[in-house]
Amino acid sequence: MGLSRRTLLTAGMAASALPLLPAWGQAAPQPRTGGRIRVAGMSSSTADTTDPAKGALSTDYIRHHMLYSGLTEYGADLRPRLALAEAMESSDQITWRIKLRDGVRFHDGKRLNAEDVVFSLTRHLDPAGGSKVRPIASQFAEIRATGPLDLTITLTGPNVDLPAMLAQSHFLIIAAGAKDFSRPNGTGPYRIKSFVPGVSTIVTRNEDFWKPGKPYLDEIELIGIPDEVSRVNALLSGDVQMVIAVNPRSIRRIRESGTHEMLETPSGLYTNLIMRVDGGITGNPDFMLGMKYLFDRELVKRALFRGSAIIANDHPIPPFHPFFRADLPQRNFDLDRAKYHFAKAGLGPARLPVYASTAAEGSVDMGSVLQEYGARAGLNLAINRMPADGYWSTHWMKHPLSFGNTNPRATADLVFSQFYKSTAAWNETGWKNERFDRLLLEARATADEPLRAQIYGEMQEIVSNHCGTAIPVFINLMDGYDKRLKGLYPVPVGGFMGYAFAEHVWWEG
Repeated sequence: MGLSRRTLLTAGMAASALPLLPAWGQAAPQPRTGGRIRVAGMSSSTADTTDPAKGALSTDYIRHHMLYSGLTEYGADLRPRLALAEAMESSDQITWRIKLRDGVRFHDGKRLNAEDVVFSLTRHLDPAGGSKVRPIASQFAEIRATGPLDLTITLTGPNVDLPAMLAQSHFLIIAAGAKDFSRPNGTGPYRIKSFVPGVSTIVTRNEDFWKPGKPYLDEIELIGIPDEVSRVNALLSGDVQMVIAVNPRSIRRIRESGTHEMLETPSGLYTNLIMRVDGGITGNPDFMLGMKYLFDRELVKRALFRGSAIIANDHPIPPFHPFFRADLPQRNFDLDRAKYHFAKAGLGPARLPVYASTAAEGSVDMGSVLQEYGARAGLNLAINRMPADGYWSTHWMKHPLSFGNTNPRATADLVFSQFYKSTAAWNETGWKNERFDRLLLEARATADEPLRAQIYGEMQEIVSNHCGTAIPVFINLMDGYDKRLKGLYPVPVGGFMGYAFAEHVWWEG
């Protein structure tokens, strides 16, 4: 049955058929207004920013979602929902026509218009602007206003995932011409009260927020507590009411308090073993397969993450993702197969150093397990535990064998483009696969979902069988909270409801 023009504009897509639905209908019924809470992120530094384009850490993302809104936003099912955009339409996935919601106001009273969006998006292309998503924004060929509330985005090539791409916190909308972020001016659920980088952010309720009735809290203070034990202690003592990134070892302690609970979010977060193709033996296809068979995935899930993980299959698409390929045979721990592939690779007795760090969650323990099993398969591994400080700049991707850690991405295109495309800056293993690169572009241009699923399924098979990345599990995100805080639900793109909890929760204290 064909879709009418009106239905297309209401749904927000033309050929892509992604359901862009209002997100605020997901909140639990009968929320209460009022109250103040204090929440703790993982980090806080003098580099903290209120400019969404420059967000680098989860604490930044949380702050930005309090202050700003985007054209779209993520739902619990990883699909984009309309936000400041009232409609999005494209017939070729290259030219996108966007209609903005009328009556939206910035915190200073200015009305949102198309020029604000044009400014907010085009600034990511400026090399001097420091945008963290400039490589992604390079897909913008032209962005122009076609009316007070209408604009057109033209891409360099077709991309059906533009609505999902624009839901990232970096693409949140600011006022045209904004350059001074000492007093941030957004359309988000909260206004800035005070911001001291490295200390705290305090926001107050925006009475003119464009989502009726929201937000509910009068005030939120965001602080950073880098040490996980200290975060949990702050929660249990009542100093804060919500903490991000709880270690599985702390879950029982939190729940046994009787006054606190856990928000567990299945996610695409993974810690992976990186085998560089330019690292000698590590680039041998049989060595790669041997290492993948050496991972005891059930043990990693049970012992390292206390069951708070999902078994993975050496590719970055988790089982709950809309494009996960369920019929791909699961690779399991098999010592005999590992021995076979190591022998075929011509593995010698030389010690192979593996670089691990607490910066890559679980990697030190994973390395120890691999070392023990490897010894049984004739593999001589030396686990080098490096400090978390400086690990990503000094060791990540710098050695034949090391561990990485990748945060959740909402779309298959984002994770494949940033970590597996031949020319990607974060192509951890340095591999190049022409077939994979062609499929990546083909999937972007394909609006038919069953066909896209087929394409992404083949890409998952290619990565699992041929790329030098071993991914044993996907790690669930664990947040702790006071039971009097209501309205929470999992959003798989990140902790704290994809970092956007502020507009959804209320206090029943």
